[in-house]
Amino acid sequence: MQTTFPRLLLQHAAQRPAAAAMREKEYGIWQSHSWQAMAALVEHLACGLHLAGLTRGEHIVVVGANRPRLYATMLAAQSLGAVPIPLYQDAAAAECIFPINNAEVRFAFAEDQEQIDKLLEARVECPQLTSIWYDDPRGLRKYSEPGLESLDALIERGRQFAAAEPAFFRAEIDQAQPDDVAAMFFTSGTTGNAKGVVHTHRSLLDRAHAGAQFDRLTEREEVLAYLPPAWIGQNIFSYAQWLACGYIVNCPESAATVTIDLKEIGPTYYFAPPRIFEGLLTTVMIRMEDASAPKRKLFQACMNLARRVGPALMDGKPVGGFDRLLYAMGNLLVYGPLRNNLGLSRVRVAYTAGEAIGPDLFSFYRSIGINLKQLYGSTETAVFVCLQPDDQARADTVGVPISGVEIRVADNGEILVRSPGLLKEYYKNPQATAEVLTADGWYHTSDAGFLDAQGHLKIIDRVKDVGRIQGGANDGAMFAPKYVENKLKFFPYIKEVVAYGDQREQVCVLINIDFDAVGNWAERRNLPYSGYSDLAQKPEVYQLIGECVEKVNADLAADERLAGSQVSRFLVLHKELDADDGELTRTNKVRRGFIADKYQLLVDALYGGRSEQYVETQVKFEDGRTGSVNATLQIADTRTFPPVRAAA
Repeated sequence: MQTTFPRLLLQHAAQRPAAAAMREKEYGIWQSHSWQAMAALVEHLACGLHLAGLTRGEHIVVVGANRPRLYATMLAAQSLGAVPIPLYQDAAAAECIFPINNAEVRFAFAEDQEQIDKLLEARVECPQLTSIWYDDPRGLRKYSEPGLESLDALIERGRQFAAAEPAFFRAEIDQAQPDDVAAMFFTSGTTGNAKGVVHTHRSLLDRAHAGAQFDRLTEREEVLAYLPPAWIGQNIFSYAQWLACGYIVNCPESAATVTIDLKEIGPTYYFAPPRIFEGLLTTVMIRMEDASAPKRKLFQACMNLARRVGPALMDGKPVGGFDRLLYAMGNLLVYGPLRNNLGLSRVRVAYTAGEAIGPDLFSFYRSIGINLKQLYGSTETAVFVCLQPDDQARADTVGVPISGVEIRVADNGEILVRSPGLLKEYYKNPQATAEVLTADGWYHTSDAGFLDAQGHLKIIDRVKDVGRIQGGANDGAMFAPKYVENKLKFFPYIKEVVAYGDQREQVCVLINIDFDAVGNWAERRNLPYSGYSDLAQKPEVYQLIGECVEKVNADLAADERLAGSQVSRFLVLHKELDADDGELTRTNKVRRGFIADKYQLLVDALYGGRSEQYVETQVKFEDGRTGSVNATLQIADTRTFPPVRAAA
């Protein structure tokens, strides 16, 4: 792409000055920002940052929720040839130290007091961080830290400079080239220290345009930006494609109001990781369990019909006239109101990515008329590698390679990708760069998979995680932990799973229950409990989870390749896995190796044949304090099934 992000901003401002570019909700009211207003804000911010000393090629940290001023700060930095680095707003101060020091950051934008406190704490070990600007002044009136200033003050100085030097801003933008570095994203650090992924304007915008062309996106789309801006998935959908297409990005008031804001906006283009779709479905199922018997029967009957004919209707396949009539009635009575209740009634294209989604979960959304599809990509590939065409959305694939993408499968089953959207490098890490990028431009994804006969990519698991059962009746059988985990997580009662089995005789899992779903289930059965730990160890809960595990085992037995991955034993953890405790990444991916070390006692008990195990675990509370939780965990055996042999 022969352009840059700031040039696209000026292009939209010139062509559609009064059109809405972004909306944000504040105090319950949606406020619009036009393209012309955004361009003026970016100009004043850029001039202010120039006066503060931000130079071409330098890095600036931005941390906060999705807000017009956060995106304007990123654009202002890019206008000067500087490089914005979005950080996760829920990261602890200690997690900010490495990116700030690694990128030699002197300047930072922070949304509010929470983020200011975090950066001031980190600054003790980052002395070069001299200037911090805040957007929301609440709680900061009596702060007198050196270099701390409101964004309004920066904007005002920039406004005065722009009035005195009206040609400065455009002259700076004109200096930028498509192959200049546009942004840096730090990986989630699943296996160790985060790495800074360097992307250019060309790589990000090329993939943004490719994705837009694939789904015929226009300036008429509405998007809700509610996921962390530091996650490249959110950044592509609400920043790169926003500027590539010119559609409207809507910023919710807070994380607590997202579901309400989703219904108010009614996005046409929606993106969420599987965890969000799981949560939405769990909410629906909880509400249906509390409904009257006639409503439950109607819902069940309509859903049985939807599962049978809904996906075929979505794919444009022939469906009988009577079934079409029944589905239309179901749409009037159940599916339409359900889509509206979820806030997805206007969705034209919905994507899920980040992790594999359970096939039943995927089919549920498509069966009720939501065009949910899967995509494949990563931070290093600027997200868009494979996408599913509207009429070829399948639960077991992640789509076909889109324009500009080549895919090759290595001898060990690893997926290799060549694309205009590949990272330029890992910042200050040539060794890691050389490990993933070949001399002829192929990127090692570390994912295992293959292209099927229809040209769709199937992902099995991470290459390093695909293992083999060793010993016992299933000796040599394939073990795919993520596949097992995702099948279990479809059940509304199961929130998180960690599976082990490589080089062992059997598969064992650690399970987190979904506290809301299981709590609702317990209350309807008059089962008392005092909190998560107490509920998790109830015999009735173990029976409930055991039934879910056995259903998954029966499904696995039907797949000859994965029949050996059936779960033999499980336990329900006494606490929820948490990113603050190091058990999940900031994108909520399980850190399997870390958990194995932390809960070695429990893993040993599972494989040692024990029926219970006492454990004490240190936890970190939201206010930064540490404490411990302890419990005696029950360990349960589950029924496994012989493999179902394919007919000759």
